[in-house]
Amino acid sequence: MNSSAVLRRQKLLKLIKNLHIFHPWCPKHKTLQNPCAQIQNPSRVFGVSQYSTQSTKFPEYQMPSVTWGVVQGKKEKLVNRVKICDYLKTLGIIPDELENLELPSTVEVMSERVQFLQKLGLTIDDINEYPLMLGCSVRKNMIPVLGYLEKVGILKSKLGEFVKNYPQVLHTSVVVELAPVIKFLRGLDVEKQDIGYVLQKYPELLGFKLEGTMSTSVAYLVSIGVSPRDIGPMVTQYPYFLGMRVGTVIKPLVDYLVSLGLPKKILARMLEKRAYIVGYDLEETVKLNVDCLISFGIRREAIASVIAQYPQILGLPLKAKLSSQQYFFNLKLKIDPDGFACIIEKMPQIASLNQHVIMKPIEFLLGRGLPLEDVAIMVMKCPQLVALRVELMKKSYYYFKSEMGRPVKELVEFPEYFTYSLECRIKPRYTKLQSKGIRCSLNWFLNCSDQRFEERLQGDYIESESLGPSFCMGGKLELPGSDVVSDEEDESDDEVLYRRTVSL
Repeated sequence: MNSSAVLRRQKLLKLIKNLHIFHPWCPKHKTLQNPCAQIQNPSRVFGVSQYSTQSTKFPEYQMPSVTWGVVQGKKEKLVNRVKICDYLKTLGIIPDELENLELPSTVEVMSERVQFLQKLGLTIDDINEYPLMLGCSVRKNMIPVLGYLEKVGILKSKLGEFVKNYPQVLHTSVVVELAPVIKFLRGLDVEKQDIGYVLQKYPELLGFKLEGTMSTSVAYLVSIGVSPRDIGPMVTQYPYFLGMRVGTVIKPLVDYLVSLGLPKKILARMLEKRAYIVGYDLEETVKLNVDCLISFGIRREAIASVIAQYPQILGLPLKAKLSSQQYFFNLKLKIDPDGFACIIEKMPQIASLNQHVIMKPIEFLLGRGLPLEDVAIMVMKCPQLVALRVELMKKSYYYFKSEMGRPVKELVEFPEYFTYSLECRIKPRYTKLQSKGIRCSLNWFLNCSDQRFEERLQGDYIESESLGPSFCMGGKLELPGSDVVSDEEDESDDEVLYRRTVSL
């Protein structure tokens, strides 16, 4: 028994000695080239599971402990951040705003980003305006985003300017953020070839949420009468309204204009053609200009007509323009403030008309021997005279004198004669009158539609003359002589009001 016990003891010691040779915690012995050749599964010797966390690999293949890795990573990151910030400072870039931003691991990567942005056309000053763009990866952020923008219509040469105007776009996701906005715009009937133009005009659109301001703005405009098919052209013309809040910007403006007597249907047509009207500041511009019109003698009940004819008047520096034009008309034609107010009511565009343009028709009429008083009367009756081309006025005047042989007094009574086409209306109608031997005033045969003119020619009597359509606030549009209007000409009041009165 003693000899067998001694034998087992010797075998065990020998086994332990062999294990001790290759175990990693023993620095005194060299490891065997193939320690497993002697012991196939040493873990069983110690009764340790083969899934023990104790590694049996060599020291150079061991993973560092979790604690050691975090400490070392933080230290390296701090060192790299200091190097990158120093590099940016040498370029003139102020890195203060990058304090909480995840920066690349090396200076080389940051250098690549800076160079990429500079190749786009951005300067160091542009980068300093929004240094957070340096947190965007060239391959993961910049290239995909810029590639998509180029695909939807922004020229490659304009990408740098686009990024300069809206650098936040570099942070966006093509699939999650950009593509849905483009799809939304196409859904509004914005033409595909206009998408790039719209984005360049208002790049912040790419940062809006579809279910937010954009959707509510469109829904409200449609609710007041704007045609859905006109929303696309409106966006192309003035995309900024998509970013305007309905409750604080658009609706208060609409409510105020309606309170002035402007029908919603007419207002909707105005917005379809002049979408930028919704961008006029209600308190600082619109209300002040309405008060200005009233102060210059425009009747309150005529304000709606003035706005309908010339919507841009709401956004002009109106006081200065009206003061200048009022003085000009008084100086050149001796027209008093009341007369000037009548002119503005009939043709508010005069507020913006160049005075050199105004003088040409006036000088032509004065040159035909008309007294200054008669020219002033003609302008107050028909302010459109001052916007006509003198070449056309000459042809109409010479036809009036040579073919019609009428006295100049008739032109003073009906200055609108100059506003009609000589070839398309005056000559054909006058020829028909001559063939029937009818003698009538200029107003009778010119101030009516083609159909009404034919009815007049076929009639057994000459209907009494009357003024044209008038804009009556608070009621229907009154058309003089409406009792003889043919069935084919029977139109809704709003349609006639828009077609005949509103000049868009």
